[in-house]
Amino acid sequence: MRILKLITLSFIVLVCIYGCKNGTNVNSNDQKTVEETRPNIVFIFADDWGWGDLSAHGHPYIKTPNIDRLVHEGTDFQRFTVASGVCSPSRVAVMTGQFPARHNIDGHFAWVEDNARRNMPDWLDQDAIVLPRLLQESGYATAHFGKWHLSNNMIADSPSPGEYGYDEYGAFNCSGTQMPVHEDVNNTIAFIEKSNKANKPFFINLWIHEPHTPHHVIPKYQQRFPELAEDDNIYAAIISHADDRIGELLDALDRLEITDNTLVIFSSDNGPARAAVEVKELKLKYDSATGAGYDTSASKGITGGRKGYKASLFEGGIGVPFIARWPGKIKAGVIDDTSLMSAVDLLPTFCEIANVNLPKAFNPDGISQVSTLQGKTYPLRTKPLFWKYESRWPAKTNTPNHWVSYAVVDQNWKLVANNDLSYYELYDITLDISEKNDLKEANSGVAKRLLKEIQQWQIELPKSPNEKLFSKERQTK
Repeated sequence: MRILKLITLSFIVLVCIYGCKNGTNVNSNDQKTVEETRPNIVFIFADDWGWGDLSAHGHPYIKTPNIDRLVHEGTDFQRFTVASGVCSPSRVAVMTGQFPARHNIDGHFAWVEDNARRNMPDWLDQDAIVLPRLLQESGYATAHFGKWHLSNNMIADSPSPGEYGYDEYGAFNCSGTQMPVHEDVNNTIAFIEKSNKANKPFFINLWIHEPHTPHHVIPKYQQRFPELAEDDNIYAAIISHADDRIGELLDALDRLEITDNTLVIFSSDNGPARAAVEVKELKLKYDSATGAGYDTSASKGITGGRKGYKASLFEGGIGVPFIARWPGKIKAGVIDDTSLMSAVDLLPTFCEIANVNLPKAFNPDGISQVSTLQGKTYPLRTKPLFWKYESRWPAKTNTPNHWVSYAVVDQNWKLVANNDLSYYELYDITLDISEKNDLKEANSGVAKRLLKEIQQWQIELPKSPNEKLFSKERQTK
């Protein structure tokens, strides 16, 4: 009997030991499974790519079969806007989830003298709460490949992209070595392979150069469009090259069998660049970050009927493509021409997708749009959007749609105003994406309310940048 009790007791102990160990292993595996299945995120941000510069959006001669694949396999959000009509502030909004004016960044980063003249810092604050660092601290492998322009290569003492929360980067328009523009996707694929092998979810900003000037055209892509005039041929060729590289990325996700667990978004930092005056012959330009190529004489981007181009706060300057694919989560082959989404929404959206809590003290201007991405709701936006960009008033005759210095979107209304708010126009942006019908006379109460919203927002903005964000070159002058 005593022996039987000892055997029974030993069995119970063994079961407890095994059960406890097994329970620990199950929890560990559960954690590993959660980590492995946290979605990967690849955010492709083009440069000056107009809303109409997709064959899926009806362009008459441009061919973009790989981006069209994203359209067919995902949702085409046609009311997405960026936070500026030019590069640097638009990218600040993506990184911070805040309006760029909150960081005194209203134009593109340039030489020290230009930044000082425009009351701008010389780079984005590396201590700010930024998207890649939030994801990195939560366990994501993070990388940036392509254009930076949250400082500039002309300012040698500006922080490198690695100081903003990236494990790896290769970039241009930044301090240090300039990555060749066409190496962006090869580097991206290598990082994906490395992260996938390590069973780590990854977040990648793939900020491609095209179709910004200089246009670095390769003859084999020009041969795809022999029937086009030379300027159109160059523009079609560079976009075709970018589309091919995006195709290589999509193929790599398929090869690694991680397509279903990867959110891929394609968008652009602002509308298309156009020469301010009619150009009769092609011209070359040299860029210290990317090299030689054609200038805006070969910039032929279109906006799909939206008013204005790059540097305008009308929809042609801020309304850009936004295609999102996430198999099983985002509906395939759908056009959403209702939801008003913004670049400031990306940080809270990506953090919710990645199961990352925002810091309690952080106050983003954007909102999470996960339910909108997944087609579960089509809400009327209730949190206002603001824009600031110093523009000439009155407008020049050759750039008639580039006079807006302030804009606000609140629910269905958009108000645009000049630099001192003495002139303004009002549009129902949900019904009039082309901004053809100024409704301020019939809706004067709405116009006055929106003007007050802009004035209140102006009070919130800093008067000048923090001097810790000044280059040594600037501090000695």
